[in-house]
Amino acid sequence: MLLHGVGHHWQAWEPVIDRLSGEFDVIACDTPGFGRSAALPASIEPTIAAYVDAFEWFFAELGLERPHVAGNSMGGAIALELARGRSIRSVSAFSPAGFWTAAERRFCQLSLSVLAGTPAATRPSIEALARTRTGRVALFRQTFGFPARLPTEEAVATLRDAWASPAFARTLEAFSSYHFGAPEQLRSTPVTIAWGNRDRLLPYRLQAPRARALLPWATHVTLGAGHVPFYDDPAAAAEVIRARARAAAAGERRPSHS
Repeated sequence: MLLHGVGHHWQAWEPVIDRLSGEFDVIACDTPGFGRSAALPASIEPTIAAYVDAFEWFFAELGLERPHVAGNSMGGAIALELARGRSIRSVSAFSPAGFWTAAERRFCQLSLSVLAGTPAATRPSIEALARTRTGRVALFRQTFGFPARLPTEEAVATLRDAWASPAFARTLEAFSSYHFGAPEQLRSTPVTIAWGNRDRLLPYRLQAPRARALLPWATHVTLGAGHVPFYDDPAAAAEVIRARARAAAAGERRPSHS
């Protein structure tokens, strides 16, 4: 199961899906309120905890018994939180949200709120800019380590789906209540955390060390990529997921000793 970040859509994972589908049944879906998925009910605040509940119900509806889950950014935070209830088999979290200080969280919220609040009148010109290599570098350098590698149509679709999202602004606001904690609750679930050293949204040099300190028993990987690494280096991103899932499966098959 592949979970995208806030303001994004399942297509963020397309470069790694083919690399995984020969070995795994792969499901990449839009989080409620993003892409083509309906939003959570208006009475439910779109917090990380609310999305955890939504995905637990989604797994049950699909008949998925403890899937391997990979998540990016907000999706990484959701994946780590899912591990607390042992509803998943393993976690591969790419630049997960929640290892921030209050100032770093506000920086993230403010940065993405610019995209969420783009005036409708300016959107056609921004789309036109995204259709140029120079424009993609300018528009996506905060989230992609090599934004010129982002295909033109995916860049435009990313913008359109972010602008159309009914949950984007409220979900960003709800980040204020989230901070990763109680790491000991995840000890029973195999975890890999991968961070791009070109991440400018949740900066690698600040937040990756905190993840290492809080989860010293997890596997930690540094990628030569940005915040969203799947177009930057799809082979490396796919290998992070493949290695984690294989190791978790091998551990379950290993006979126990008394």
